[in-house]
Amino acid sequence: MFIPRCKLTFSHYQASKKWENLKKRYKELKYPPEGVTECPKTWFLFSLMDDALHDRLQGKAPILTAPNDCSNGDFLPRCRPRKRRAPVTEISLANDLIAGGPEIEITLSGDEDGEEAVTLEGSGLTKRCTLEVFDKEGGRNNDSHEMDRERALWRREKAVLDRELAALERAQALLDREKATLERERAIMERERALMEKEKVILKERDVVHSERVALEIEKANLNRTSTEPARAEEETGSSGAVNSETTDRKKQLLYLFEKLLEGI
Repeated sequence: MFIPRCKLTFSHYQASKKWENLKKRYKELKYPPEGVTECPKTWFLFSLMDDALHDRLQGKAPILTAPNDCSNGDFLPRCRPRKRRAPVTEISLANDLIAGGPEIEITLSGDEDGEEAVTLEGSGLTKRCTLEVFDKEGGRNNDSHEMDRERALWRREKAVLDRELAALERAQALLDREKATLERERAIMERERALMEKEKVILKERDVVHSERVALEIEKANLNRTSTEPARAEEETGSSGAVNSETTDRKKQLLYLFEKLLEGI
């Protein structure tokens, strides 16, 4: 695992936490969210982290060796029996260590019989505690920044969905209006078709009436011709034609009534 060289003392947990924070910062600059513009060059460790995450630093880091006067026990945590431990906050402990001298004696138990004193080396422990506090504060800031990014992304997605929903509603309203227009045009076509059917029926009836009227005119002319011929014959022969005249009058009355009936139609 790659860690930038510095003069601070790191534990395994602190180094792992620091590495995760560096990777998170690198990903935020490498892949910013939509709508956010960030310049990766503003972070001085960006190019170094890019090389480290792409395995371009293999064999380039120096090999660290422990001093000759140190043993494995110097790197292991020292466990001492404690009867009671007083609550000490990390920030106050860091401030006290920074304000103190090279060696500080802290009482962890209030019991006089079981009082335990721990001597801390001011330089290394002060830096270690301060770094741990800063790491936790940085982690909280990163979490808050991540939540803000997710919230902004959710708002943008919601705005896009709202716009799409509004567009669908407008399209649905347009389809409804077009459907109503088609229904009105269909109703108009049905009325026009009904009017055309009525006109066809009327035209047929007119043709029938006209043909009947022509037939009546022809029959009337024939009756007039037949009525005039007996009169001439009677004048010539001098005989009486009372029977023929009554038949002719009756036919004329029927023709007159039939004409009135046709005119009423």
